[in-house]
Amino acid sequence: MITGPTPTENTLPLRITGFSTLAEALDYAAGGETGCNFYGDRGELYAVLPYAELREQARSLARRLMSLQLERGARVAIVADTGPDFQRFFFACQYAGLVPVPLSASLLISGRKRYVSQLRALLANCLPSVAMAPSEFFPFLSEAADGLELVHIGTPDAFDCLPEALEELEPLRPTEMAYLQYTSGSTRFPRGVMITQTAVLANLEGIVQQGLQIRPGDRAVSWLPFYHDMGLVGFVLAPMVCQVSVDYLKTQSFAMRPRLWLSLMTQTKATISFSPSFGYEMCVRRLRQDEAGRFDLSAWRAAGVGAETIRPGVLQEFANVLAPSGFKASAFVACYGMAEASLAVSFAPIATGVTVDQVDQTLLSKFGVASSLNECAAGSESGKTNISRFVNCGIPLSGIEVEVRDEKGHALPDRHAGVIFVRGANMTSGYFGDPEKTRKVLSPDGWLDTGDLGYLVEGSLIIIGRKKDVIIVHGRNIWPQDLEHLAEELPEVRPGDACAFSVEGPDRTEMAVMVVHCRELDTAKQADFIRRLQGLIREYFALDCFVELVPPRTLPRTSSGKLSRSKTREEFLARNDMARLFHSRNGSGHNRFPQPDQQADSCAASSR
Repeated sequence: MITGPTPTENTLPLRITGFSTLAEALDYAAGGETGCNFYGDRGELYAVLPYAELREQARSLARRLMSLQLERGARVAIVADTGPDFQRFFFACQYAGLVPVPLSASLLISGRKRYVSQLRALLANCLPSVAMAPSEFFPFLSEAADGLELVHIGTPDAFDCLPEALEELEPLRPTEMAYLQYTSGSTRFPRGVMITQTAVLANLEGIVQQGLQIRPGDRAVSWLPFYHDMGLVGFVLAPMVCQVSVDYLKTQSFAMRPRLWLSLMTQTKATISFSPSFGYEMCVRRLRQDEAGRFDLSAWRAAGVGAETIRPGVLQEFANVLAPSGFKASAFVACYGMAEASLAVSFAPIATGVTVDQVDQTLLSKFGVASSLNECAAGSESGKTNISRFVNCGIPLSGIEVEVRDEKGHALPDRHAGVIFVRGANMTSGYFGDPEKTRKVLSPDGWLDTGDLGYLVEGSLIIIGRKKDVIIVHGRNIWPQDLEHLAEELPEVRPGDACAFSVEGPDRTEMAVMVVHCRELDTAKQADFIRRLQGLIREYFALDCFVELVPPRTLPRTSSGKLSRSKTREEFLARNDMARLFHSRNGSGHNRFPQPDQQADSCAASSR
């Protein structure tokens, strides 16, 4: 049972524009009654941090950090577990002229060895002078930092024992870096995205004013990790900048008990909360049939969805199941963004729900043209096998330009698919310590190559997927999520439990591969599943696909919980002999793969 304070009306006049730094925004928010509430694994309230108190504590801690005599702009690594200490340290850096670097707290996702290795790689990349971790994470941070010669490393209590410097605080200036944000690393090693005060405040203004249309009485709830851009910018910085109260669940608490999210929304009458598609799917999966009516989600007006491929079927199921709670499908807000844009690039209109664009799959695959099939009657779609469905992510926020370009860099017209380029005041100034990569993706005139594929329709942006993830077989472009969707249509596969990619054989030809979580232990049923899935892929795409089954919870994920296709592909290659797989082709040139029962035996052997 969630227990905690009831929402209170803020007497401070709502202000969402005109701030030049995050410190200035907190100075204003501290004049009101709103702030942050933190909830534990069972939904119990364990910490309340009003913005007024956050400001006071952050300024005190800033003086303690200044006693270490660090250079201005020195990095402060913060293991970003969900708790009040993260806010204290993040904003202390703002007041002390230091740059906070949120680091992953994804121990449960990674495992000890991989987590320590990940932390060490991030520390070696950002070269911090100081590092902090909550007590439960400190042993891992200490091991990761061994030999890196930091000025100071410790738990929050250790930092609180430092003396306060007597010098005047000199907060970070508008042109200085506000923080260093690491990407999720879904397609490569995480890169440190440099975000200035001006950039993040420009994006925050667009998010709260245009994207969410913040109004008095709004309240937010979040279980998103603080080290992810949506968790940090969307639910630490945005609520503070517009003086909105926010209630936090730990990401692990949500993963164990997704219903806590709905309980907290019910108790606080929160109006705003975001999640990737898998969060909504987890709630539906864990709810009993008689439970939906116990919640009151009628106040939830902005149910944002982003951070990964948006799955409209999952959202519709969530809306159907939670309708007795007062949840409205029109509350869904699709958005598109990335750490390099501070957070958001585009927002779908508020109160309109999710819009799906249906296009001719064959034309898109062969010619890159997204020919609309939206005029098809819903009842007639089931017989079609050449439809791709993509969610409309809305129009760019004010001040952000978007172009879709071909391989030669020429801007494409509407409904022509290409690489998405973005420019605006909210964009990164580059990757920390990586000028070569910065030059590759960021042009001198400010255009960022996002690496994402999509197309425009009357100003609205529609995302197809990552350029690096496209499967190219016999000159055809096939999007992995289309293959994954077929797998997820089968009863044995849940959303997010299939990962498609391609591998190159000894003869330099590409082979489509799908790795699927295996929940079926019976080898005969495994073989039947593989046979049915391969048949569907041949029917819909005229494509042979090698299917490998793996045990549950073994598909690699990023620190934010997204599937990592690059890591899945890497692990697949380590497990399999490509020469043997490609040698199994027959003389006609069509791919012939090991018989399904052979694949099933392989899965069963690996799961013992």
